[in-house]
Amino acid sequence: MTKYIFITGGVVSSLGKGLTSASIGMLLEHRGLTVRLQKLDPYLNVDPGLFSPAQHGEVYLLDDGSTTDLDLGHYERFTNTPLTWNSSWTTGQIYQRVFEKERRGEYHGTTVQVIPHVTNEIKQSIARLGGAGIDVVIVEIGGTVGDIESQPHLEAIRQFPLDIGKENCLYIHLTLIPFLKSARELKTKPTQHSVGQLRQIGIQPDILICRTEVPLSHEERAKIGLFCNIITDSVIEEKDKDFSIYEVPIRLHEHKLDQLIVDKLRIPNANPLELNDWHELLDRIRNPEHEVTVAVVGEYAAVQDAYKSTFEALDHAGIVHRTKIQTLRIPSRQVLQNETRRELRKADAIIVSGGLGESEIDGKIEAVRIAREDGIPFLGIGLGMQCAVIEFARNVLNLEGAHSTEYDKNTPHPVICLRDEYRFRTTQEGIPKTGADTVVFQLPSRISDAYENHPLASERFRYCYEFNNHYRDRWERSVMRLSAQSADGLLVQAVELPEHRWFVAVQFHPEFKSQPTKPHPLFNSLIAKTIKK
Repeated sequence: MTKYIFITGGVVSSLGKGLTSASIGMLLEHRGLTVRLQKLDPYLNVDPGLFSPAQHGEVYLLDDGSTTDLDLGHYERFTNTPLTWNSSWTTGQIYQRVFEKERRGEYHGTTVQVIPHVTNEIKQSIARLGGAGIDVVIVEIGGTVGDIESQPHLEAIRQFPLDIGKENCLYIHLTLIPFLKSARELKTKPTQHSVGQLRQIGIQPDILICRTEVPLSHEERAKIGLFCNIITDSVIEEKDKDFSIYEVPIRLHEHKLDQLIVDKLRIPNANPLELNDWHELLDRIRNPEHEVTVAVVGEYAAVQDAYKSTFEALDHAGIVHRTKIQTLRIPSRQVLQNETRRELRKADAIIVSGGLGESEIDGKIEAVRIAREDGIPFLGIGLGMQCAVIEFARNVLNLEGAHSTEYDKNTPHPVICLRDEYRFRTTQEGIPKTGADTVVFQLPSRISDAYENHPLASERFRYCYEFNNHYRDRWERSVMRLSAQSADGLLVQAVELPEHRWFVAVQFHPEFKSQPTKPHPLFNSLIAKTIKK
């Protein structure tokens, strides 16, 4: 029978529940178990794709086109579990389903209430991930215990063992043990209060994971366990990592967390743990042989998590090449300043990021020009490819005023436009293309070289505007190559400059397909060319 692990957080937000959930999933997968992961967010938003990166970090994109919280990026980078629309739920989406059922008469006129209707919907979303062949489902509850928004989710997971048996459920609570530097003391009282709030609603944590700046002594763990009604061995230290987030699963294993989970859930088919690949990964991070600086240009570049997957994908490529990646986060609006231009020209590589409906496009176009003219290795992503097309049209093909109709409806040269604006493909105007699709490469080409000459690949897309096929002839007679297209041949999916040191721009989002043990081919190739000056 499928086992369920529920992960909650207490004391403060941003403790790293997503990273901890992903690390637990990785450890269990390395023990031969089949794992599924899910994030339940307390937000009332119905569409996470509309989250502002400035407030909430990047919007993560799945193969099926679902747009989700960035924690699902941790899940995919650390594990091989397939994620779908059912892997991410907001409170708004849960309520929407309840309202739809009520309107269809599925509640037969009864009064619709949080209990049982909302909590039942939450439980159904959790149960759908289990079933035959699934050993463990890990469910992360967003927010912090005590928040009013999280109460329906906590009530739902309190009820869940009543449906499937307590022996099949495990509660893990992630909390903070603050260290008062002036007193040189760790303070456990906030954790006691957090666990007390859980117990008041009927949830007794089985395992307590304690975020801390300094190591916990056995005595401190025993004290926490005593006041929180948890045995000392189930109080796990998770010390802050200054080195790399990829240390987290190793350190949790050193504190025997994976064995504790296997024992408490009585999972009979768990194999001994083997982490040679992860230790090799950490060795490469600790012992770099090169160092490069990559400038990432984007509207929200100054926001810590706005391009989380891009920075992680760069690190993954750096791991393979034993290269330390230093990043310059450059807001696109600043690129038109002379000082920022000078800074860009000093970078070893430039990435112009993706985005939907972003402003400040002139700065991105200028960053493309600098990369092209100065021979700096360049990767354009999503909107970054569109900027590469616009810049080339203006400055090489002499198409004065060339632009995207997203930003200039009256441009004389709409090299980027909506799919049906010029009737080269019949698709409903303005409906974004999202999710995985097949990309076919021109052989030979720079992009096909990156993919080791495979003729095609599955990549993730999220866009409305694209290359205008009316301009294909001009490009095919130019030095910029149209090096990838859709499976039906109708859509341009990548451009490149064969004579440039390395200049590739793609309509898709490669950053969402990269893992620390398997970097994405485009990031891998970019860093390889960057270190070979």
